[in-house]
Amino acid sequence: MNAVIDPKRRALGKGLDSLLPRAASAAPSVDSETGKPREFPVGEIDRNPFQTRTNFPDDKLEELATSIKANGVVQPILVRRQANGRFQLIAGERRWLASQRAGKTTVPAILRQVSDEQAMEITIVENLQRADLNPMEQARAFDRLSREFHMTQEQMAQRTGKDRATVSNFLRLLKLPSAVQSRVESGVITFGHARALIALSSAEEIEKAAQRIESLSLSVRQTESYVQNLINPEKAKKQPKPEPKIDPNVREAQDLLQRTLGLKVHIEDKNGRGRVIIEYARLEDFDTLVERLTGN
Repeated sequence: MNAVIDPKRRALGKGLDSLLPRAASAAPSVDSETGKPREFPVGEIDRNPFQTRTNFPDDKLEELATSIKANGVVQPILVRRQANGRFQLIAGERRWLASQRAGKTTVPAILRQVSDEQAMEITIVENLQRADLNPMEQARAFDRLSREFHMTQEQMAQRTGKDRATVSNFLRLLKLPSAVQSRVESGVITFGHARALIALSSAEEIEKAAQRIESLSLSVRQTESYVQNLINPEKAKKQPKPEPKIDPNVREAQDLLQRTLGLKVHIEDKNGRGRVIIEYARLEDFDTLVERLTGN
């Protein structure tokens, strides 16, 4: 779809109102935008076909419905008139669904005159500005802005208030195998885990690594190290082994000797047997050490 977007609406990060064109006609009509909400029958409003959200948690809807029962709909939804005389959602699907659940027959809404392209753009941008979208929903929304509105990553970043690197990382999630995308969507694997997995070259490696993350409950940092070891196995072999844990009593004695002698001391102890290693850098340090140990 090739949409022509008014340059004036490129002032981004200013909320949905900056995306909504004003009605050109000065004479009021039923379709003219007044800027003021009025009550619309919930049964005369149809779902937005451009909606990119697929997940509306039931508990959250119930919570919002309870609030609407007590306080009403605080923020009106946005709708546009259809050719058949009914109305179509532009923004505010959760409020519309929760209003029905709350038993409301009407919902406050603002009428706007927008094209299909503008309605789609507004819906996608509104969703991307929400904090509760899962990573895959955000990735698909950015992809639609790219494909259907021919936006660059920089333009998408400006429109949604995110930085360009974030947009790029979300789009890269779409390269993950579908099974791994499902894990990300369900929350089994986080955005941080997924971002680390993208560095792997084959779908088989990504699938195997995702299973390991899930089975071992790896942190993001552990996943990053694991992925780097898969990419550079030789480098992983050369990495120094972690130092063995030192008994607190041995460490305390080691610190005491270092303070007393003024030299670096290392104690190797195993079941009460071991050795004390004292390091010196100059002959003068050695002479001083001998004097302190012998008293001469």
